[in-house]
Amino acid sequence: MEVDLLIFGGGIAGLWTLLRARQAGYQALLLENRALGGVQSIASQGIIHGGTKYALGGSVTPSTRAIGDMPGIWREALAGRGDINLSRVRLLSGHQYLWSSGSLTSSLASLFASKLMQSRVAPLARDQHPPPFDVSGFRGRLYRLEEPVLDTASLMQALADQARPWCCLYDADSMAIRNDNVVIGKLAISPRRVLLAAGKGNAALMEGWAMAAPQMQLRPLHMVMARGKLPPVHAHCLGASANPRLTITSYPLEGGESVWYLGGELAETGVTREPAAQIAQARAELDRLLPWMDFKSLQWATLPIDRAEVATPGGKRPDDCYLGGAGTVMVAWPTKLAFAPRLADRVLERLAQEGVQASEQETPPLDLPAPPLAPLPWEHAKWS
Repeated sequence: MEVDLLIFGGGIAGLWTLLRARQAGYQALLLENRALGGVQSIASQGIIHGGTKYALGGSVTPSTRAIGDMPGIWREALAGRGDINLSRVRLLSGHQYLWSSGSLTSSLASLFASKLMQSRVAPLARDQHPPPFDVSGFRGRLYRLEEPVLDTASLMQALADQARPWCCLYDADSMAIRNDNVVIGKLAISPRRVLLAAGKGNAALMEGWAMAAPQMQLRPLHMVMARGKLPPVHAHCLGASANPRLTITSYPLEGGESVWYLGGELAETGVTREPAAQIAQARAELDRLLPWMDFKSLQWATLPIDRAEVATPGGKRPDDCYLGGAGTVMVAWPTKLAFAPRLADRVLERLAQEGVQASEQETPPLDLPAPPLAPLPWEHAKWS
């Protein structure tokens, strides 16, 4: 079987690129060896960043500039007017908040007042504060960010519904690469171009094509989940560093309960802690930052996860999505969920630059099963 583009990895990068390639007329197929939603995408906090988080050091960074247009692109898609129709995706919140427990540094105050950031960050008067910041015990400042938060399960379902005819589940142990053909059992696929978009799994796939570059880096996180009668919160707590001290997103459950999904510095510094110690740290941090709330009756769980990215000097977070590779094999890491549209555009640009034209003959269905959808982290967590 011949195809124009064969994509490995059913996370946000692979699914978005598959749909855009099919729209452009390319005979594109996607292979996934676990579940649609992948590992990293389904476990993200669903935040469509617009760069504010990356400016918390007090200045506009390359990351801020690169990602600044993404919320607008996603909002068009959520309204059904974008390149991909996401009108059925559940919006957990149309915006997020930044909160500080004290006064802002002069550099951050100047940044928020700058012309560039005024359309992204709006200070809220006390009578505009939502729960749990609407109490007299909250003495800090609250800012609203025009950056949406999506239900990642709903997002992956919407993409899968559109992409499923061209998504196949395969067994990595039964796959071989022979003369640039991908052989799975008795099926041989001859792709004109290959896109490796499998996150952490790119390393093993690159070995199959004997590729020494690009190099991949892993930046680990130790996320925390708290479950109980909690108000919906989508907010970043400002800390002493350029990273949020704590990032909270919420997911509603049946029976009036919610899950708080906790990231930020807590998750980054918690990679050396055992789950019990990380939960203890999370409880202590919430008690310090939201002392008027009672967290004693909650259930707790943790999720260690690796962020797979292109390697950078010093292991720092890349400023942008990445597309590289050589010959017929492209290698991609989106870096952030929000960068998926940008990465797909770059793939299409590269196909055009290399003179890869869409085939006229439709690819027949593969004799392979369809991948399932990946569960949300708290749906398979071990609660304590």
